[in-house]
Amino acid sequence: MNMMTDAAVVARHEAARAAIQVGGEFLTFRLGAEEYGIDILKVQEIRSYEQPTRIANAPAFIKGVVNLRGVIVPIVDLRLKLGCAAEYSPLTVVIVLNVRGRVVGAVVDSVSDVLELSKDAIKSAPEMASAVDAGFITGIGSVTTGDVQRMLILMDIEALMASHEMGLIGE
Repeated sequence: MNMMTDAAVVARHEAARAAIQVGGEFLTFRLGAEEYGIDILKVQEIRSYEQPTRIANAPAFIKGVVNLRGVIVPIVDLRLKLGCAAEYSPLTVVIVLNVRGRVVGAVVDSVSDVLELSKDAIKSAPEMASAVDAGFITGIGSVTTGDVQRMLILMDIEALMASHEMGLIGE
């Protein structure tokens, strides 16, 4: 990457952080024991998991490709990418995303629901070691359901899918 590309990536990520801080709607999903949220506007559809066609020499986290109504869609297993155990069950789904005009599928353990979070319910993510590169975490949402409070890791899915190491989306 060059300096112009680096600056563009940083600017897009900072814009995503700023957008998270004003709140909005998030699709929530599980990866292992953790619950994550992504901007609902990046989600095109949710599909049941089907075995993709494997691509030779692709990294293990790229499961392959599927044909989605005439569009060839790369499928990324976020569980493998983020170091979680990957067990396929009837709840395993693919979240089909539209990232910078490109369609990409993300395998997750399950999808929970769509939540609207106010800016007061979202806090800055602390700097710490985690399965997700801290650069892709835009905040932590606090969700209260009845007497139960849970934490939601808000992820900049566009930055993750467009990262250089994924190799899915050109600059």
